[in-house]
Amino acid sequence: MTGRVLIEVHGRVQGVGFRPFVYGLAHELGLRGFVQNCGSDVLIDVEGQRRCIETLIGRLRTDAPTLASIEAVTAHDAPLVNHQEFAIRRSTDTHVADVEIAPDVGTCEECRAEIFDRSDRRFRYPFTNCTNCGPRFTIIRGVPYDRGRTTMDAFPMCDACRREYEDPRDRRFHAQPIACPHCGPTLALHGPEGTIQGNDAALRAAVDALERGLIVAIKGLGGYNLACDATAEAVVVELRRRKRRETKPFAVMVPRRLADRLALAAAGVQRMTLWSHARPITLIDRGCADALHLAPSVAPGCPAVGVMLPYTPLHHLLLEEVNLPLVMTSGNCADEPIAYEDADAVERLRAVADLWLTHDRPIEMRCDDSVVAVICEAPAVIRRARGFAPDALPLAEMTPEPVLAVGAHLKNTFCLMTGAHAVLSPHIGDLDTVAGYEALAHMVEHYTRVFDTVPRVVVHDAHPDYLSTRFAAEYPVERRIAVQHHHAHVLSCAAEHRHAGPVLGVAFDGAGLGTDRAIWGGEFLIVDGAEWTRAAHLAYVPLLGGDRAAREGWRMALAHGIAAFGREGEPVVARLLQRRSIQHADFLRQICDRGIAPPTSSIGRLFDAVAALLGLCDASRFEGEAALLLEAQAPAMSDRPYEFGLDTSATPWTIDAAPVIRSIVSDLGAGVDVPRIASAFHSSVAEMIGEIASRLARATGIHDVALTGGVFQNRVLTERASLALEARRLHVLRHQRVPSNDGGLSLGQAVGAARLLGCQRGRSSCVSASLAR
Repeated sequence: MTGRVLIEVHGRVQGVGFRPFVYGLAHELGLRGFVQNCGSDVLIDVEGQRRCIETLIGRLRTDAPTLASIEAVTAHDAPLVNHQEFAIRRSTDTHVADVEIAPDVGTCEECRAEIFDRSDRRFRYPFTNCTNCGPRFTIIRGVPYDRGRTTMDAFPMCDACRREYEDPRDRRFHAQPIACPHCGPTLALHGPEGTIQGNDAALRAAVDALERGLIVAIKGLGGYNLACDATAEAVVVELRRRKRRETKPFAVMVPRRLADRLALAAAGVQRMTLWSHARPITLIDRGCADALHLAPSVAPGCPAVGVMLPYTPLHHLLLEEVNLPLVMTSGNCADEPIAYEDADAVERLRAVADLWLTHDRPIEMRCDDSVVAVICEAPAVIRRARGFAPDALPLAEMTPEPVLAVGAHLKNTFCLMTGAHAVLSPHIGDLDTVAGYEALAHMVEHYTRVFDTVPRVVVHDAHPDYLSTRFAAEYPVERRIAVQHHHAHVLSCAAEHRHAGPVLGVAFDGAGLGTDRAIWGGEFLIVDGAEWTRAAHLAYVPLLGGDRAAREGWRMALAHGIAAFGREGEPVVARLLQRRSIQHADFLRQICDRGIAPPTSSIGRLFDAVAALLGLCDASRFEGEAALLLEAQAPAMSDRPYEFGLDTSATPWTIDAAPVIRSIVSDLGAGVDVPRIASAFHSSVAEMIGEIASRLARATGIHDVALTGGVFQNRVLTERASLALEARRLHVLRHQRVPSNDGGLSLGQAVGAARLLGCQRGRSSCVSASLAR
């Protein structure tokens, strides 16, 4: 029986080869009609046998291109119009605010084979791509996604590329970045001795420089990376000196030969993540990474090493020639945003790089490398950028008007929310610098233009001194909403699971401003709709030295020591701090006595204190170093936990860490080795989470628990806490697609605003709910 059906497909269906896929499927099934980009959707008008049309509808989901993401398929019958053939029609220019733009993805196997095939016209061409791989987000200037709206507009196609581009049966059909050596971008190597032009000449000169122990700035998809031989200690140390990065781990890119060996050693999920089309930096267990014979200074003291595979043809060619692991770290200094414009990269990296391997394809939008860990046998994004951004997240909530959430001060991202979709920016970085603040402003402008969205509400953290808060204050809207830091963390975790019901949130991090003006960070929250309650928290101790205490863990060891022993027992702790002057400690004791240091409930600072007590880290040289070194000491097997104190006589409940500190000091005095103490401490925090969440679940009837905040980047803690919760029959929500750290905060802010706006529009009982409570 013959019929005609109009089909609408919604999701990420543009720039991913979806129309050629439909074209091929229709021809295979003998159907007639057309496929067309229509605003944010794809429209399919098809005639033919009913059973063939039904088969096509089913295969739209099951056989869709790798980069497509199908959210909904709707179909309804229409009168026959007697289509004579099946065609791909030109895109319609309608409202495009809901268009989902594909992220940049790694080189596919077909393109990789071509660049190493001497008989192929793209042999050794560093910019080979097709509809299944290559640049997307970083070259887009507007939507719909057509070549004229990308930075490839400056490179007219040659006849051979044009034939591929216009052939629906070719995998480069409508591949907007299509290019070849005759018509596409070209490499150049710049250095003190001049410029070397040409793909082969520049590439071979860069290989020679890396083999000679030089540092090369390489222009990638979303910005510049700094590269050097990862097996040569002297050059890695020199890169650290020039980049002003004392101990923070470097990422490493490995050639195919070593990647195959590494894949055999790595755990299954780590292996899958490493080889996924996103090609993120994947945290590989230290024991597996030892096969790479890396220099000690690549990731000193870390439990894992960040490893990635080549993700552009340029990287494939470079790594094949060098045949060594290369440090491949962001092209910046300290925690600035990654450099992506050529002149800016030369200026900012002048004191770091010896040479610049660059090309003439402009990068429209910066996008750093993503970082992914494997926690509880599932990928967990630590830094969300290349390969993931700007993937839209479907939400359970719906905002009645467009929302811009501007995130936190550190690890900044922002979120643009329209309807029931949220689009997160890639990682921008810390806002301590002018460059960071300008990067935020530039990317917000780009997103609102490309997604054709005018925010009506801006959401920010409740901390008045964050530069993101200042940005919100200056943004031209009439309405601004403040969302408390840890409330936003809990909402972020729940939102990525599309969980709209009540949830128990465990929000553990380094710092967030509380409603009592204290520095929070060890919080149990009950979140229900737009309302939330602080149910329990770590007992306050003084933050000795204010912000300096976040970098100098010995200060927190002293604060927790005073809380645990008082002044009489404190000499026991003081002996563990022999590396600090007693005079200095006396001064800080006076600050405690006078009560002038800000109080903190931070679990992150408790980790710092324990790391200092164990002699692992007195002062962190990058954020989270002390906790990372403490995690590295904890063996895989769990040790008997220490016991926390708990006072339930008033709400919120107060969790006392003093018994834990006393037990650690006792074990040190008894000669217990550091790994056993580190393991026992992790088990203690995990059991504390399980016990308190269980009590709260019995009291509230809520059995869904969200683990969120930067502390849950710690794999040992997160896995043990998950086991403790599951043993008590609680359902655990963990971050996977969005970072648990402040990089995911903007999503929670946006959802918080949507809940408040929805309450105000729909439910009068929620009108007075305060998101900054």
